[in-house]
Amino acid sequence: MSLPPVAILAGGLATRLYPITETIPKSLVEVAGKPFIVHQLEYLRQQGIERVVLCVGNLGEQIAELLGDGHKYGLDIQYAFDGPILLGTGGALQAALPLLDDTFYVLYGDSYLACDYAGLNQFFGESGAQGVMTVYRNQGLWDKSNIVFDDGRIVTYDKHTQTPDMHYIDYGLSLLRRDVFAAFPVGQKLDLADVYRSMIEAKQMAGYEVFTRFYEIGSHSGLAETRAYLANKG
Repeated sequence: MSLPPVAILAGGLATRLYPITETIPKSLVEVAGKPFIVHQLEYLRQQGIERVVLCVGNLGEQIAELLGDGHKYGLDIQYAFDGPILLGTGGALQAALPLLDDTFYVLYGDSYLACDYAGLNQFFGESGAQGVMTVYRNQGLWDKSNIVFDDGRIVTYDKHTQTPDMHYIDYGLSLLRRDVFAAFPVGQKLDLADVYRSMIEAKQMAGYEVFTRFYEIGSHSGLAETRAYLANKG
């Protein structure tokens, strides 16, 4: 059985990586000899993913020019471009819904995540929830922990206010049903974190624990770590 498509959120301005990203989008930053997005796509294909929808914005035409329809990567790639008004991560996904299935993965465009996509999909099907968020026991090590995860359940998720009982972090990969966006108006700015919090409050977001640390290129320090990791990974 084929896996759901992956929506990659790759539309940010990436100001934290200036001057590197003044003229290229973050997804095209060179990491271990390739644009970062190529590392992501190669891993997705290894995991059995067949279809990707890229939510792109600033300088996104450069991504589309490089990747095309995805044929050379063994993938079917489509694009959802931000309009003149930035609508946030949630709004970008709303705009991409016509290209996605009833269920789809969501992946941030600056994250390299060694996760079992098929295992996550199976867990999702068994959970009965409207969505599953991957979580990692971070203990404040790689970034600020933002989740209270207890007995397989996400109790609290807050990216802005940390509490001492937050030992876990949002790993950066989720699996959602498109219906979760029905409660939010279209065409208005929407942060995906707000969608997640509403799902958690409704007890419709399951948690899937991952045990391999994440890598990201959202900052210069994160970029250096990711370059070293992927260079050694070969």
